[in-house]
Amino acid sequence: MDNQKLIEMLPPVTDANRAFWEGTLAGELRLQYGDSGTPRYPESPVDPVTLGTDFEWRAASGRATLWSWIVMHQKYFPAFADEVPYLVAFVQLEEGPYLMTTLVDPPEHLECGMPLEVVFEQLSEDRAIPKFKVVTR
Repeated sequence: MDNQKLIEMLPPVTDANRAFWEGTLAGELRLQYGDSGTPRYPESPVDPVTLGTDFEWRAASGRATLWSWIVMHQKYFPAFADEVPYLVAFVQLEEGPYLMTTLVDPPEHLECGMPLEVVFEQLSEDRAIPKFKVVTR
């Protein structure tokens, strides 16, 4: 896949999400925490529990479970035209939030609840994206 096309599809780096994207470059999956201590992703200007506006970014464990997935056969996005079919995964982070992503080297047989860990794909000097791989025990 052409990394530039993929980068163009990503949300722009803003003051609100900069810490998340800086984390991906540092090999950390970062979540935003507000006054309530509830982790959230994506970022939000207010805590969903207290409506407070103070927050901090913390590194997540990087562990998740596979909640659901689909194999896409349609060419919805030009950037993915050469990738069809491709896997889209919905994972639940150990900390609670859900994340839409993909799996790196997925096994032939997937099951809901499979343990995952984050890996990062460097797309350019200033962008990396989180993906997940199945943890084998």
